[in-house]
Amino acid sequence: MSSLSRLSLLVMVAGVSGCVAPSMPAPLVRPPAPASFGGPTDSAHRADTTSTATVNWRTFFEDSTLRALIETAVANNPEMLSTLQEVEMARNEVRAIRGRLAPQVRAGATLGMDKSARYTAEGAGNASTDITEGKEVPEPLGDIGLGFTASWEADIRGRIRSQKGAALTRYLGTVEGSRYVMTSLVAEIANTYYELTALDAKLVIVQQAIDLQRNALDVVRAQREAAAVSELAVQQFQALLLNSQSLEFELRQQIREAENRLNLMAGRYPQVVARSTSLGPSTLRSLDAGLPAQLIQNRPDIRAAEFQLQAARFDVKAARAEFFPELNLSAGLGLRAFSSKYLFTTPESMAWSVAGDAMAPLLNRTAIKAEFARASAAQQKALYDYRRVVLGGVTEVSTLVSAIDNLQRMYTFKAGQSEAMDRAIEISGDLFNAARANYLEVLTAQREALDVKLELVEMRLHQQEATTSLYRALGGGWR
Repeated sequence: MSSLSRLSLLVMVAGVSGCVAPSMPAPLVRPPAPASFGGPTDSAHRADTTSTATVNWRTFFEDSTLRALIETAVANNPEMLSTLQEVEMARNEVRAIRGRLAPQVRAGATLGMDKSARYTAEGAGNASTDITEGKEVPEPLGDIGLGFTASWEADIRGRIRSQKGAALTRYLGTVEGSRYVMTSLVAEIANTYYELTALDAKLVIVQQAIDLQRNALDVVRAQREAAAVSELAVQQFQALLLNSQSLEFELRQQIREAENRLNLMAGRYPQVVARSTSLGPSTLRSLDAGLPAQLIQNRPDIRAAEFQLQAARFDVKAARAEFFPELNLSAGLGLRAFSSKYLFTTPESMAWSVAGDAMAPLLNRTAIKAEFARASAAQQKALYDYRRVVLGGVTEVSTLVSAIDNLQRMYTFKAGQSEAMDRAIEISGDLFNAARANYLEVLTAQREALDVKLELVEMRLHQQEATTSLYRALGGGWR
């Protein structure tokens, strides 16, 4: 068959295969970003073209002790380190597939012996043939060779290029995934740190309340001796004191648990965690929420979902390529002889080969069709996953923006309530000493004052957590 005939046959096979290959699914349409987060905005989080997500976390967190703790966690957190290795694995996957686009060249050597049976076609032929002039074929016959072989899949159908595109976009997705892990880690470290400082503040409040309640108990006992109150009053003041003392040790346990969580995230064994002695500034830093379109660009999990969607598209292309002919080329060049004496006797010992083959699926293509259908379904799933992540991100930001607004107002009212309860304790004590109020009013004032002070600390913690969570939700924390 002539070269032209071979080429015509190859073109015909490719044409037949191409006619029955399924068409590519239409490109999937990503949902447009909303114009806003659908909630109130004020100076604390302006909905403009600026986003706090672009602020470096070292600038965002003003507490130097917290920054040092985050530095330690980023360098030593096991989950973070594991994620970075996933990035490295994906990067090398891209390199491996890229290498498949180039020819594979190998060097090799052969050494062997062969003896044919005398009463066979091969043995009879050897017996009557001279391997060199005047020398019969030796028995056994040696086989020595040195040379190179090359093979190459000519990617005429684009399968390997599509696989490379999928691997590359998945690699970029793992990069974004590692950034998302870092944003979550930074936010979790900060929120646990704030929880720890809040527990310290609660412990101080409870200890102050215990001192106050001890003094009140001493006063009530003195009044019982003077027959001004009954034993019931003493027991109720005693019960209040015991409850506060129990709460003190409950807080100490919570402090230990928070410290251990921080140490675990920092990749170190349990130890005392250095921290600030205050709850932070009375006014929290302002945040710029930006626009939802910026959220899509800044938030790592959304970007990772975007890359996964692109990779799924490449997977569909690679699956479709299986319907088309596969062209493989191979070649060999080397030296070969039955004895080392003749191995380098050229050109007689030189051997070479060139071959090519084209294979196309014609019958029973069920597996190929199923893989194409699976890849198409995976692409559709990737789109739904992308929509879910975008919807969740926008909703999360909207919720946190509203939470910061309402928590600020709640904190203002709670602070006023705390001041009022402080005055109530002072007034009830004076009235009780003057026999113008009963002991139940004093008990109630002390109990409610303690509850309000603890609630005030808890509300400040919620404000700090909401601020940090909004920073993370906007995509901040990995820069």
